[in-house]
Amino acid sequence: MNIGFIGMGNMAGAMIGGLLKNGLEKKENIYGSDASEAVVKKRTEEFGINTTTDNREVAKASNYLVLAVKPQYAVSAINSFKDVITDDTVIISIMAGKSLAWLDEAFGKKLKFVRCMPNTAALVGAAITGVTPNDAVTEDELKNAISIIESFGKASVVPENLMDAVCAVSGSSPAYVFMFIEAMADAAVEEGMPRAQAYEFAANAVYGSAKLMIDTGKHPGELKDMVCSPAGTTIAAVRVLEEAGFRGTVIDAVEAAAERSREL
Repeated sequence: MNIGFIGMGNMAGAMIGGLLKNGLEKKENIYGSDASEAVVKKRTEEFGINTTTDNREVAKASNYLVLAVKPQYAVSAINSFKDVITDDTVIISIMAGKSLAWLDEAFGKKLKFVRCMPNTAALVGAAITGVTPNDAVTEDELKNAISIIESFGKASVVPENLMDAVCAVSGSSPAYVFMFIEAMADAAVEEGMPRAQAYEFAANAVYGSAKLMIDTGKHPGELKDMVCSPAGTTIAAVRVLEEAGFRGTVIDAVEAAAERSREL
């Protein structure tokens, strides 16, 4: 199948890299367009795929077309190629806040749409992506779309009313985690640890903790309790986090991201 990308920024680059690295598609079957000639040149040199600044060329060549433009540029991008889209084309949108109904309106007719929300961990093949198809997408087409998405991580089908939550809890959350890592590293530096080493310890602690939860399937509260020895260092730190409203602040932040997603 031919896979096209409208927009070839970081997320599209991660997807293209994943497709090629995992052998899911040959480079001659991948097409990409971008308004920036510099980006077009970069992706050509990086991947050897078919590239252009003309969205129409990519749209006409693709069986599966990934909309990878920023939401604020969506209308102008869609208007540049929507007249050449056929009813058989499966359109995969990774645009935050743009619903299936919005896509219907933007294209002027009901087509095959798969709405998804990945996160920046796609750059290292570790994304988690929420996926919502419309009722025009067949079971086989959805499987193909998911295989494209899983080239850079995991995918989970969710009802569309949860997509704002997906955006908040995974799409935006790398930023929260990076802030947490940075804060822990700053504290380690204050305790005398060299900066580079502090980042290494903090980042690997977060990575290892997430892997432990995923691999064991244990509840995070249970794993937290396993670390908290009576009268130990960890419970002392947990007390400070609780007094500072750590959980409530995180909940408020995730809800703010979800609300912003609804506004887009």
